Amino acid sequence: MTPIEGWGVLAAIAAMAIATYSMRVGGFLLMAHVPLTPRLRKMLDALPGSVVVAVVLPIVVREGPVAALAIGAAVLVMLVRRNDLLAVVTGIAVAAAARAAGL
Repeated sequence: MTPIEGWGVLAAIAAMAIATYSMRVGGFLLMAHVPLTPRLRKMLDALPGSVVVAVVLPIVVREGPVAALAIGAAVLVMLVRRNDLLAVVTGIAVAAAARAAGL
């Protein structure tokens, strides 16, 4: 039996679940003792956008113009229609069409 089989996988999943839960609860408990100043509130409001950029930008850099077109199309659909599923489908369709066109 290899280390990947058996209890090793379950132990790894359990350890990561405990670590994730601990980080979330720890952050919640720590922030309960931090006064929310207007400056901190602005930073926390901007945080989701910066996380999205941190995830998307490396993909665009690695994949090039096809990814930029697909993500741009998905963002445009999201802004106009406010429909997550439609935005994802549009992004996939634009990426497939761009690849088929040889980009």
